Amino acid sequence: MRLCGGLLHQPSDHGVALRAFPVRLPSGVRYWTVVDDGYEVVFIADQWLRFLRFGRSRSELTTKAYAGGIALYLRWCRSTGREWSVAARDLGLFMVWLKYTPSSLDDDPAPVVLGPGADPARKERRVNGVLAAVRGLLSYAVSVGEAPRSVLGQIYELADSRDLPVEAQGEDSGLTYRLRAVHRSQEPEAEVDRATDEELVAMFLECRNARDRLIVLLLGRVGLRRGQAAGLHRSDCHLLPDSRALGCDYSGAHLHVRRRENSNRAWSKSKQAWTQPLDFLVVQAFDQYIDERHEILGAGGSDFLLVNLFREPLGAPMPPDALGELFERLSQRAGLSRKVGPHMARRAFGSNVADAGGSVDEVQALLGQTHPESPRPYLIPDRARLREAIERVPSPRSLHGTGEK
Repeated sequence: MRLCGGLLHQPSDHGVALRAFPVRLPSGVRYWTVVDDGYEVVFIADQWLRFLRFGRSRSELTTKAYAGGIALYLRWCRSTGREWSVAARDLGLFMVWLKYTPSSLDDDPAPVVLGPGADPARKERRVNGVLAAVRGLLSYAVSVGEAPRSVLGQIYELADSRDLPVEAQGEDSGLTYRLRAVHRSQEPEAEVDRATDEELVAMFLECRNARDRLIVLLLGRVGLRRGQAAGLHRSDCHLLPDSRALGCDYSGAHLHVRRRENSNRAWSKSKQAWTQPLDFLVVQAFDQYIDERHEILGAGGSDFLLVNLFREPLGAPMPPDALGELFERLSQRAGLSRKVGPHMARRAFGSNVADAGGSVDEVQALLGQTHPESPRPYLIPDRARLREAIERVPSPRSLHGTGEK
């Protein structure tokens, strides 16, 4: 694969189709880059995506999303005759193109110009995701001298802490400054919801094997992300009351959640490793699954905890997407009125810990998060608890008497 630094310097050449492309290094590590139809790599894009993957320890899926966004930006620059390094001054026009130009027309030499009034081709969230990729590329290009410094003023404005909520301003009362994106599409407010305990129990009862029951508990009662659950190795699971024989000083049954490169592309979003305690229900589910796995595979299979038991290749690690597909099937089997996803189960775990009296710092530690504000989106109180909270508020009559004579 050749590196091409001069791509897009001739924007009238409409024969070059830019797209995201996966790269697998000899070490087995994968990331995504941007190539043309001759498989020549866009040099600055490849530099930045490599930096994200290895310098910033971002996941392969992050580079995939960003590579797709960069490819769209470079296509627009090519089709409109703009130089990519200075086209940020017209990023508002790019937003219009991005919102209304279908993928089928991206590489048309003379596409029909679409705009407001046409059906949007991409939603606001996708537009913002592409803009984030573009800002990252241009900022990196400035840092390595491939774009002028004036670009930063076109994509960011200087903001201060006065517009932040009080709890986000920190203990220091002094004024702080930050960069705020200039171009952003207004997204409709998305409803953040948790799975209810009734939904998780119904899905658990619809599981047809011990492995699937363990998966439901790992997400809904342990609070793991699907990538973290799929990335667990058997050596990460310490189920004995005393783990000193394993070289571990943590007492009680627990998991070690670690970020590592996995052959099934599972990835822990949390950079730091942490230890997650387990209760007796999860330990019982482990025991049942281990018996089931041994009956089917014997001592074989990979070192991954969750592996294929009922489809080929037997013993191969389950990918994270398989956990999402499982939750979709269980939602249907249980006859739920909505699809309950893996992250809704994680929110249920965080909310249940808080409902049971857990403090914010305890929820933060159990979710494997480091920022003090990170747990708040996961704290969605049970509706019954909200009703109880309202009923605990004394009425005016109880405070001041009935006032009747």
